[in-house]
Amino acid sequence: MLTPRKQPRQQRSRETVEAILEAAAQLFQRHGYAGTTTNKIAERAGVSIGSLYQYFPNKDALLVALAEHYLDRSAEQVGRVFARAAERRPCLPDLLADLVGEVAALHTDRPALHRLLYDQAPRTPGLVSRFRQAERRIAGALADELRRLGAGGPDPGLSALLAVQGIEAQLHGALLEPQDDGDTDARLRAVTRLWHRALAEPGAANPPHRP
Repeated sequence: MLTPRKQPRQQRSRETVEAILEAAAQLFQRHGYAGTTTNKIAERAGVSIGSLYQYFPNKDALLVALAEHYLDRSAEQVGRVFARAAERRPCLPDLLADLVGEVAALHTDRPALHRLLYDQAPRTPGLVSRFRQAERRIAGALADELRRLGAGGPDPGLSALLAVQGIEAQLHGALLEPQDDGDTDARLRAVTRLWHRALAEPGAANPPHRP
């Protein structure tokens, strides 16, 4: 069973679930999957094991819930890139540097937990659907910026989707599974330059404005 047994509805219940998830995040980050038990999570959260099991039947259910929480946080944090872009209207290199920087920050905050969620969180249909929806929203926002900049080649929508997928995969490898002890900032600049070259191709003509 990988879904919560029940959803918290009252404020006290929501606080209990938040405490359990934060305790799980801390212990998974520190001790990994095998070294973390539900008893240790309950103790860390200051709740009884029975209270934990009211909401989460096992460790895998906690991993799924943490992955969902991470996706929501990721979408919110990356969304700030495009909120800033709407105000500042940056050039393409600055937009990509901001995007790469935000995605990198998500990877380097609790990196061991991030790696654990990536490698071991069960891919439930709901989690996969949630991930794809977030990916499409981010790609849609990037596509709008590419059209504003006259970039992205003949299909800015497809280019944006490939960029979002590629940046995530490349930063995961460069930051969480590096092949050497090279400079992190240099890796970020390399990813930014790569996608600048790929996306700088002039886009298709913008559709006529409709009043």
